[in-house]
Amino acid sequence: MSDDTSGRMSGPRAVDVSLRAVTEADLEVLFEQEQDPEATRRSRFPARERERFMTHWRTRVLGDPTVLVRAVVVDGEVAGNVVAWWEGERRFIGYWFGRAFWGRGVGTRALALFLREEKARPLYADPFGGNTGSVRLLEKSGFRREGTVLHGEDEHIMFVLDEL
Repeated sequence: MSDDTSGRMSGPRAVDVSLRAVTEADLEVLFEQEQDPEATRRSRFPARERERFMTHWRTRVLGDPTVLVRAVVVDGEVAGNVVAWWEGERRFIGYWFGRAFWGRGVGTRALALFLREEKARPLYADPFGGNTGSVRLLEKSGFRREGTVLHGEDEHIMFVLDEL
């Protein structure tokens, strides 16, 4: 498959991927996506109850001017989000996609678009090591493995992107 600058991918499973600012109305969709038991199992990130989720998003994500967050939109539907935030002196990136959008190239295209906008380097990510989809996405996007970190009892891979 090839892609052009509009976010449209060509090929047999072509999808129109774009990014836009997250709105209050998107939070319900993002909350439902986080509740997917398969997604939480793969990511080792536990789903939050509604009030905790909404408070986190309203204050720590949307309410923090240092956070860059974008809704990922596929053919007019919110497919997930990509976000970058500071932890101390390191800038991290994370993402979450609804299961209906897995395996369609959405993550690859969304991350490529996001990395054009997010200019901080180095940029870090630390997915659960068993989350092969996330690991592959970061590797395809130019991130390199830098080691491992523990989150609770789970080993996560530390990735870093120095340049595009």
